[in-house]
Amino acid sequence: MKKDIEIPQVEDLYVAAVREKHEEYGTQDWNAYLINAGEKPLETVLIVSRGYDGNKETSTMRHTIKVLPAKSFAKVEFLEEKVLALNNEFSISFFSEGKMFHKNYIFRKNTINEKALQELPVMTKKGVLLK
Repeated sequence: MKKDIEIPQVEDLYVAAVREKHEEYGTQDWNAYLINAGEKPLETVLIVSRGYDGNKETSTMRHTIKVLPAKSFAKVEFLEEKVLALNNEFSISFFSEGKMFHKNYIFRKNTINEKALQELPVMTKKGVLLK
């Protein structure tokens, strides 16, 4: 029975941490983005995020994006400096072409930093990218 369940593979969906200037406060903040580099829109995108390391754990955050169009991106959440020292997990589920998809993305502790910046797909910015 279990062998008959089809679990489609997630492709062209990325999570990125981007360092940006906060216009109101003038600070340089890290923000998490979801990037759809695919040719199809994603519907009912559910994002559950949390930070953890041993006995340290953040609150669980939940976000929804009704539709993430093809070749687009959306800001998910602000990443406070203190949580960068933790593992930051983003569990993402969505529908596309009548099928449900799911994938976990994990920024390992201390991997979100200036040295890890690279060009991001779809966005015209640099960031730390998870595929």
